[in-house]
Amino acid sequence: MRFQTIVEPPEPMRGLEIPAAGVASLGGGKRPRVVVTLGGHTWRTRVAVMRGRSLIGLSIANRTATGVEVGQEVTVEVVLDEEPITAAEPTDLTSALEAEPAARAAFDRLTVSQQRQHIRVVEQAKGARTRTRRINALVSGLIERS
Repeated sequence: MRFQTIVEPPEPMRGLEIPAAGVASLGGGKRPRVVVTLGGHTWRTRVAVMRGRSLIGLSIANRTATGVEVGQEVTVEVVLDEEPITAAEPTDLTSALEAEPAARAAFDRLTVSQQRQHIRVVEQAKGARTRTRRINALVSGLIERS
C-alpha cells in the first residue's frame, strides 16, 4: 500500500498517520506488523492506534535515515510483515541448549520477547566467565521449570 502523509512532530501520539482503509486493506488486524519504506529507507514496526488514529512511529534514527523533516509531505509504502518473529541465539547459548533437551524444549516454549530478554542478559556479560556462568544459570533454570 502506498499513501501520502505529513511527517508529524515527535510528540506523544504522533508519527506517520495511515488511512484507516489502508490498515484494513493490509489484512493484519488493527495493529499489524508492517515493513515501512520511506525515502529509500526500510524498517519493520507495528502500527499503533492512538486516539482513534493509526500511526507508524518515526524515530529520530529513522527520520535521519530517511532525510525527512517535520511538516514535510511524504510518500510512504507499507506492506504486511509476514516474516516470523524470532530471537537470534548466540552460538554458545544454542550449543548449551542443544546439550540439554529439557532446557531446549523449555526455551522454545518461551515467548519471543522472553527469549530475547534471556539472550540480552547473556550478551551483556562483559567477560567470558560471566557469560558462561549466565548461560549455565539459564540452562539450569530452564531444566528446573520443565
